[in-house]
Amino acid sequence: VMGVMLSAGGSLRWFRDTLCDKERETAAETGRDPYDVISEAAAGVPAGCEGLIFLPYLTGERTPYPDPFARGVFFGITLRHSKSHFARAVMEGVAYGLQDSFEILKQMGVPISQVRASGGGARSALWRQIQADVTGYEHVTLNVEEGPAYGVALLAGVGTGVYPSVEQACESTICVVGSTKPDSEKTGIYRGYHRLYQSLYQSLRERFREVGEIE
Repeated sequence: VMGVMLSAGGSLRWFRDTLCDKERETAAETGRDPYDVISEAAAGVPAGCEGLIFLPYLTGERTPYPDPFARGVFFGITLRHSKSHFARAVMEGVAYGLQDSFEILKQMGVPISQVRASGGGARSALWRQIQADVTGYEHVTLNVEEGPAYGVALLAGVGTGVYPSVEQACESTICVVGSTKPDSEKTGIYRGYHRLYQSLYQSLRERFREVGEIE
């Protein structure tokens, strides 16, 4: 079973490259990662971004909407919203997309007790916390950052007899190094915003197609 988002980490990368020249300059001057500068600013914004919602469909989408016409959207912009709000909205929008996949898994009867986060996005403590708060599940990080490549290596090890089974390979090499637990109060806030997030695609689906046909 697999849920796929086409622009998860790519959404924040787009935001960094397109709208964050100042943050990248600050990062270069101070020897920091630009993502850390962006996350630091986003951390000061309350959960829900005061009504600003981002749809992370920058290259279409696959789960839960297999729609090549879907587009990215910032919804609910007001004068009180700053760049920091937009940064956090991107992080929250991706987390809402992940929650869509978790809801499908629950409907299928797949038990979920813990989420294992890996890759570039997992390096951000703020993004892990947002994902934990949106989904309501504990998120853990592992001693391995790049899950897909490492998984291929483990399968090769099983295939060549280094490990007797996939389970043994994982038990021998992978361990939890960090844990992020959800904040129940914020989870309640995000439940309402996630329902609105889901309704936005349904409202815009035909408009997405119209834009694609005009192009």
